[in-house]
Amino acid sequence: MIYSTFSSVLKTTSSALLLGMSLALFGIGTATQAQDAGKQSLSQAASDPTASLMSFQLQTFYTSSLYNLPGKSSKKLQFRAAIPYTLGNTNNIARITVPYMVDTPSGASGFGDITVFNLTVFNRSWGRWGAGIVALLPTGKNDLSAEKFAVGPAVGVAAPSGKWLFGLFNQNLFTVSGDSGKPDVNISTLQPILNHSLTNHWSVGLSEMTIVYDWDAGRFTSLPLGVKLAKLVKLGGHPVQLMGSYEHNFYDQGTGPKDTFQFTMKLLLPK
Repeated sequence: MIYSTFSSVLKTTSSALLLGMSLALFGIGTATQAQDAGKQSLSQAASDPTASLMSFQLQTFYTSSLYNLPGKSSKKLQFRAAIPYTLGNTNNIARITVPYMVDTPSGASGFGDITVFNLTVFNRSWGRWGAGIVALLPTGKNDLSAEKFAVGPAVGVAAPSGKWLFGLFNQNLFTVSGDSGKPDVNISTLQPILNHSLTNHWSVGLSEMTIVYDWDAGRFTSLPLGVKLAKLVKLGGHPVQLMGSYEHNFYDQGTGPKDTFQFTMKLLLPK
């Protein structure tokens, strides 16, 4: 079971990696990452979704407890690739996220829906901001998919200040097609960004938590608060960010996650 799970993840990861490298090396070219990062350190840029920094990461999520489901837990693996590129006179970031559910309360396992976005970023004296489009692709296994195709705007802002990084990233998904028998996906997510660089390439800050507002329900359906600890190391001559985090979700309606632990290994490829 473990072997087949990681084998499937490896195949999808390899495909996404090849796609990312093709985008980066194709005629549109890669963005000038050092210029875009501006005053940011590499560890700050690694924590900034608006930074033009090529990265490939593998994440593991363990939800030790869920609301209204005593004794249940869930496990998820997630691959994410961020590819900066230039198109005309603009800097862009293409990102793909591929989740794999290892274990769920229902016992189902398999790939979930893929999320992709493209962000056009603009450098300013105080930092940068970006705007673009995000899409949810109903590629997941039947019982793990929303069965809906959804798109919407994405916008982000980041402002480095010394050893601090402040920012906010917003994504919005609205159903445009899909299985009429399934609930629509009409949500907005907010990811607050707060990171502080320490000595010896350590950093602390908020986790990659996402606050979710459901427009159909007319309320927030995920209210997490999380912290992270990260360190930048060298593996095989390449910088790699290792990060552990913990999140507690304060939204206790339904059967959502209560306590979640995460570990991330992110390969960074700066220019």
